[in-house]
Amino acid sequence: MNGGPSGFANAPVTRAFIIASALFTIFFGIQGRYNTLGLSYQDVFGKFRIWKWIMSIFSFSSTPELMFGLYLLYYFRVFERQIGSNKYSVFIVFSILTSLLLEVLAVALLKDPTANLVTPGPYGLIFASFVPFFFDIPVSTRFRVFSFLFSDKSFIYLAGIQLLLSSWRRSILPGLCGILAGSLYRLNVFYIRKAKFPELISSFFSRISLPTMGSPRAAQTRNVVRNVPTYPTHQMERNYPAPMQSAVEPSEDSITTLVSMGFDRNSARQALVQARNDVNVATNILLEAQSH
Repeated sequence: MNGGPSGFANAPVTRAFIIASALFTIFFGIQGRYNTLGLSYQDVFGKFRIWKWIMSIFSFSSTPELMFGLYLLYYFRVFERQIGSNKYSVFIVFSILTSLLLEVLAVALLKDPTANLVTPGPYGLIFASFVPFFFDIPVSTRFRVFSFLFSDKSFIYLAGIQLLLSSWRRSILPGLCGILAGSLYRLNVFYIRKAKFPELISSFFSRISLPTMGSPRAAQTRNVVRNVPTYPTHQMERNYPAPMQSAVEPSEDSITTLVSMGFDRNSARQALVQARNDVNVATNILLEAQSH
């Protein structure tokens, strides 16, 4: 399984969110104010402080949580590449607000005025992303370790479990709320999956973010895949056989795998037809076209 080209090519919203999360976490860490963040009964029904709610959305409470959290956010940039920055922005806002509402309801039901019940951090977004990760990202390889069967998705799940259990009950609660928020998004509640922000808002992240990091090839992915369909057929036929006339339509799982790697959907489909539905050969075709 591949999260796509390295760096933040075609993922400006993810880049902006990760930068904000890292900066806020470092700031509160230097100030030694981790314990002021999080959500408690008093924050909801006592002394309401809007700044604490906002900062708690972005800032993690420890360095290990920051490392695992940013790793997962970085991997899940694949969804921004799949659905576009605009719809991914809607997904972020919906996941955060819905999980925050569920957390408030949980805090109200627990009624413990002395405990800080919810750890800070973008748990809502991270664990909401596990829902499309489970349903939409196919398994590419499987392997065994000491008689236990694993897949290339197992490492992402293990990182999620580590983050979920990092603060025990304080992290389990927002994690579960995030999963529920992701499930509601997948169920298309209020037709949320069709919602879009004005283009001015979605393009704002592209202008405020740092330059795309990663390999030069990754940074040029958008331009490359746009041109893949226009390459002459004989360029692809040099090393790969032409598709048989009776070739079947490429499977949706194969197309999704290539799209998750950052390639354009139409280019991925044409490459799969050329490769007779072999994902590895299709990947090589797209990369070879990219090198020209």
